[in-house]
Amino acid sequence: MRHMGGEHATDAVASCAAMLRTAADLDWEGAKAGRLDWSCHKTAFHIAEDLIAYAGQLAGRAQDDYVPFEITLDDGTDNQGIIHVIETTGVLFATTLRTTPPDVRAFHPYPFRSANREGFAAMGIAEVLLHTHDIAEGLGLTYEPPAVLPQFVLTTIFPHVKPGPDHWRTLLWATGRADLPGRPPVTEWRWNNNIVIPTDRLTLQGVTPAAATDLHTGGDGGFEWVDGGPFQGTRDAAGMVVKAYEDGTHRPEWGLFVLVRREDGRAIGGMGFHGVPDEEGHAEVGYDLTVAARGHGYAAEGLRALSDHSLTRDDVRLLVAAIHEDNLASQAVATRAGYIRASVEEERTAHEEQEMERTLRLYVRR
Repeated sequence: MRHMGGEHATDAVASCAAMLRTAADLDWEGAKAGRLDWSCHKTAFHIAEDLIAYAGQLAGRAQDDYVPFEITLDDGTDNQGIIHVIETTGVLFATTLRTTPPDVRAFHPYPFRSANREGFAAMGIAEVLLHTHDIAEGLGLTYEPPAVLPQFVLTTIFPHVKPGPDHWRTLLWATGRADLPGRPPVTEWRWNNNIVIPTDRLTLQGVTPAAATDLHTGGDGGFEWVDGGPFQGTRDAAGMVVKAYEDGTHRPEWGLFVLVRREDGRAIGGMGFHGVPDEEGHAEVGYDLTVAARGHGYAAEGLRALSDHSLTRDDVRLLVAAIHEDNLASQAVATRAGYIRASVEEERTAHEEQEMERTLRLYVRR
């Protein structure tokens, strides 16, 4: 998956500037921006503030807080001047995205206290699109960005939102700016950057619907893989993420993670869940590793970390792994990660009531 964040950011800013120039002779100070309490003038400047702030987070590799700086406008800056500032900060933002390595993460408070370059790209583009809409609405105009831009935002930082027939209207609905037929009004909302779980030698990086779509269709998902990767099991798991997203049932904590080595930033395998926990709080885990990365304990290290993280949640009581009876290596991985062979009764129930194949053996961790 070619990194599109910088290109999309450039297109979003160009779309914003084109709309704003059609209204440059109107009174931005006296008009409120849509449903916001800000004027159109303040909202336009806020777009530029967001772009430079997000660029600063990535460029400065901020880890614990926002980089402590801000920009100001010269006294008397008119509407054309603000547009120029938006375009300038947009170039700085897009350039930062293009030059930031894929393994870099920087501070952002919600929801997991960090984001990668795709996350920052999606957040910045969301700010541009949504606030351009607010300004247009406040000035009595209509704004329609290229459809690929809201689609990128939705599939990157709104993984919990079921896609609709129109990406732009879905994004407006998801952020409380418009109604969507068949769905209740949104009064509170948050975006979701991908979750990352660290271990000593790895990071388990949550796969967004955008990355999952690319993986499922033969791409790399935006990761730099070792030779032989990704394995087919990872591609199949990515397809499960895509289906859950399309059904509106995807939850990032119960999706797919890619295992990335800290030493070289290379992806070596996939690991995750077959879906959210069932009514009894049971969730099934699966994993695979590229051949070149096997034999070093990576799978057990990743599985232990993922399991530890998941079992701290209130909605899960039991993690299960169904492993073929002949796959001794995978059984050893589960054992080293703290799983034990299920009881005879648990395995019989899985075979008879849950239709688990007879050649599979059940391992559990509580």
